[in-house]
Amino acid sequence: MTAAVLDVLTELVRRRTVASGEGVPAALCADLLHDEGFEVSTPGWEEGREQLVARTGSGSAPLTVTGHLDTVPADPAQWTVDPWSAERDGDRVTGRGTSDMKAGVAASVVAAVGHASRPHHCCGLQLVLTAGEETGCTGARRLRRSSLAPGGPLLVAEPTANRLVPGHKGAHWMRLTAAGRAAHGSAPQLGDNAVVRLARAAVALHDHDSWPSHAAFGPVTGNVGLLRGGVQPNVVPDFAELLLDVRTVPGVDGDTVRSVVAGLSGDGVRVEDHVVLPAVDTDTRDPFVGLVREALAAAGEDGEVQPPARYFTDASVLAWLLSPSEGGAPVPTVVLGPGEPDQCHVVDEWCSASRSEAAVEIYRHLFDRWCGGS
Repeated sequence: MTAAVLDVLTELVRRRTVASGEGVPAALCADLLHDEGFEVSTPGWEEGREQLVARTGSGSAPLTVTGHLDTVPADPAQWTVDPWSAERDGDRVTGRGTSDMKAGVAASVVAAVGHASRPHHCCGLQLVLTAGEETGCTGARRLRRSSLAPGGPLLVAEPTANRLVPGHKGAHWMRLTAAGRAAHGSAPQLGDNAVVRLARAAVALHDHDSWPSHAAFGPVTGNVGLLRGGVQPNVVPDFAELLLDVRTVPGVDGDTVRSVVAGLSGDGVRVEDHVVLPAVDTDTRDPFVGLVREALAAAGEDGEVQPPARYFTDASVLAWLLSPSEGGAPVPTVVLGPGEPDQCHVVDEWCSASRSEAAVEIYRHLFDRWCGGS
C-alpha cells in the first residue's frame, strides 16, 4: 500500500488538469475503486470535466472524503523541473498539484481501496473528487444532492501537513467594472479613462487594513487578482474590469463586505458578486473531531487541533449539500491532508512522500473507526 500511494500520486501529477482534463484522473481513480467493489459514477458538465462519486458499504449516511483534481497553471520557464513530471528527490515529490492537492487525493483513494478490501461490516464510505475547485468550487456547485448520499461527516484532504484543521475561511469574489468614454490617446482630456478609475480602486482596496476580524479565523483579507481594460495605447479605454478576492470569516455577511468594497472603490464603479462561498467552522467538541483525533493518535501523529485554514475548499459547498435535511445545517467537517499548506500555487511546488504515506495510515485508522473496527 505504501508504494501504491506514490504510484497513484505520480500518475495524477502527470495529468495536466489546469481548468480542464479532470476526467482522465477521475477515470483512473474510478477504475481503482470499482475494482474493490465501489459503486462509481462520473458526473460532469462538459467533455473532459467529469468528476467522481464513489460509494461502498451499507450505511445510509456515509463518511464522505473529498478532494479536487484540478490545479492552477504552471509556467515551465520558471520551474527547475518539468511541472508535470512528479520528480522525486529524497522525500520530496515536485510537480504542479503535488501538495494542492493530488497527494491528498492519492492517499484517500489508496486508503479507501485498502479499507474496502478488508472484510468487515462497512458503515459507508463515499469519495467525491471534483473538478474546477480552483475557479471557485465550479464542479462542486454543479453537483446535485441526488447524486450523493448525505447525512455523514466530511473529511477534506486539502493540504494541512497531516494536521487536524476544523474549518476554513470563506471567499467572496467580486467583479468590479467601470464604464468610461473613448477618445484619441493624444487628447486624453476628451475621454474618461475607465482603467484609471479602476486602478485607483485597486490601490484603495490593496491598501485597506481595517477589515473585520475573528478571534479564531483572523482578519478578512482582500486581494486584487485581475485588472484589465483598454484596447491599445492610443485609445482612452472606455471599459475596465477588476476581479477581487475577499476571504471572509464567520459573522461577516456578504452585504457588509460588498458595502466596504463599494465605498473604497468610489463613484462610477459597479460591484457585483462573482463567487460567494461561506466559511466552514466545526465545533472542536464534535464527535467527528474526536474520531479524527483518535485516528491520528493510532497512526502516531499529532492530534492537536489547529487554527482554521486561510484558504477555502469544496466544503464551502459540500458541507451544506451533504446536510441530513435539504437546506439544513452543514455536516461536521475536518480538513486533513498530506500536502504542505505553504506550497499551494508556488513555483517548484512539492509534497512529502513520507507524509503522503502517513496520510494513508491516518485515513485507514479513521475509516476503521468509522465502521466500528477500532
